[in-house]
Amino acid sequence: MMHLQALVAVFVLVGAGLVSIAGGGTETTAPLQAGDARGGVQEKAPGFTPSTDAENRDPWVVVLGIAQDAGVPQAGTPAGEPIWAEPERHRWATALAVVEPRSNARWLIEATPHLVPQLHLLEQVAGPSPGPPVDGIFLTHGHMGHYTGLLHLGHEAMGARGIPVHAMPRMAAFLRENGPWEQLVSFGNIQLHPLADGEPVALAGGITVTPVQVPHRDEYTETVGFVIRGPRRAVLFLPDIDKWEAWDAQGTRLEDVLATVDRAYVDATFFADGELPGRDMSAIRHPFITETMARLAPLPAAERAKVRLIHLNHSNPALRGDSAARRQVEQAGMTVARRGERFGL
Repeated sequence: MMHLQALVAVFVLVGAGLVSIAGGGTETTAPLQAGDARGGVQEKAPGFTPSTDAENRDPWVVVLGIAQDAGVPQAGTPAGEPIWAEPERHRWATALAVVEPRSNARWLIEATPHLVPQLHLLEQVAGPSPGPPVDGIFLTHGHMGHYTGLLHLGHEAMGARGIPVHAMPRMAAFLRENGPWEQLVSFGNIQLHPLADGEPVALAGGITVTPVQVPHRDEYTETVGFVIRGPRRAVLFLPDIDKWEAWDAQGTRLEDVLATVDRAYVDATFFADGELPGRDMSAIRHPFITETMARLAPLPAAERAKVRLIHLNHSNPALRGDSAARRQVEQAGMTVARRGERFGL
């Protein structure tokens, strides 16, 4: 079992010799390998240490993954599929991190099955942490790709102590009352902090994280998105939701929420109907990318440009930068999010 301090030491060694890049208020994306925009090649995220320039030390978010819960490729993908020989096309499950450089604090939004490489990436781009790898975790809901990475905080792995986990009431009860998650609570690896719909949680550096409850497949827990506000800008993180019309019926319109933020990471699980041969996709209630593009088409270009598509299923053709689907997204004035991209708060 690797103790937390030992794991931190490993990350510090990995982070040694990082190149300094100014952090802060403007968007900074990782330099791309040749062909990324056209061929779907995964970007490489550079390492950097927080700037000492005060004007460049505002908080920011960084994308740690853009795929649906199981990542790309998924378990069961046949060995002969070309993607196995193309690691640049592999994608981790959707997650964000929030970084506050002045206090060197950082928080995860989601604990995915890819927590290990995502923490490594976070250490590369945010610099070494003086304490635990993260200062807290916010969970959207109880589906596989959004909370199962918590297992890495337990005795078999990090042996973490008292990591704050912010969750809605049913999500917190699910963790408290069901194994193996309840051991994380009883052994003190995590401390559960209750969330309430619409009530902001204040973090360091003037950051707030506000849960926004949304309609979704809620067998075990509620589902929320998060609005993350910093001193200057705000971000919507909404990886899972039923059709936009279901949100309309609850009195909330995507267009209205989009008007209150500066960037929006939204559910783009499937590109269009018919994407899964032999499946009745009407029973899969995620909004198709084609539906989102059509719905937002009347908006000004500046509003559509806020949208970053996340949570893409392995079947989604928009994953490939050279696809017709990706060109349609770009022509609609939107963007597929990239692992390693940053946005200042």
